[in-house]
Amino acid sequence: MSKTAIILGATGLTGGILLQKLITDDRYAKIKLFSRKSVGISDPKIEEHIVDMLQLRDHAEKFTADEVFCCVGTTNAKTPDKELYHKIDYGIPVSAARLSKTNKINTFIVISALGANSESRIFYNRTKGEMENAILEFQLPKTHILQPSLIGGHREEKRLGEYIFKILMKILDPLLLGPFKKYRMIDPETIVSAMIWLANYEFNGKRITSDEIIGICTKKGV
Repeated sequence: MSKTAIILGATGLTGGILLQKLITDDRYAKIKLFSRKSVGISDPKIEEHIVDMLQLRDHAEKFTADEVFCCVGTTNAKTPDKELYHKIDYGIPVSAARLSKTNKINTFIVISALGANSESRIFYNRTKGEMENAILEFQLPKTHILQPSLIGGHREEKRLGEYIFKILMKILDPLLLGPFKKYRMIDPETIVSAMIWLANYEFNGKRITSDEIIGICTKKGV
């Protein structure tokens, strides 16, 4: 049976790659996009909704699908205001999970971050941890929270600090062994491949760390 997927954050790096892969995936007949701006792609599968992402609850009647993929996230550079940052990184995923619960969407897959911890003193990590906890409270039948380390790949927006850190990580990655392997930089394509596999197959585990994401792709040949 052909499925309908919702993507939140298709204008970003990982969400954009996910969109392209779902377009070519015969298991998906329709892809609903909820974004604040258009992705600029025309395809018969795409149903685009340009909305205020902070007011997703106002679009509950359109928020129907078999699966939800949440790739929403911001940065300190883009959103220095902590209140707005929290509304985006916490509020949007949690609102999407709430709508999924209401509309009986059983599969919810969201990108968080390695180091997410609701008790952390670091605002970024604490926000991600609080988001994870809130989503798990909805007890959606098939919930997977991906916790990638630094995501590689080319972004349209300029992130000087991240660019420098990526260069450094390319040098350090081979030295990260054993329990430190999860801190290696990860390709966005790997994250996307794991997300799609998780949506279509059974996997025991709610929170999935960066090295486990890579392991899924390696072991399952995706």
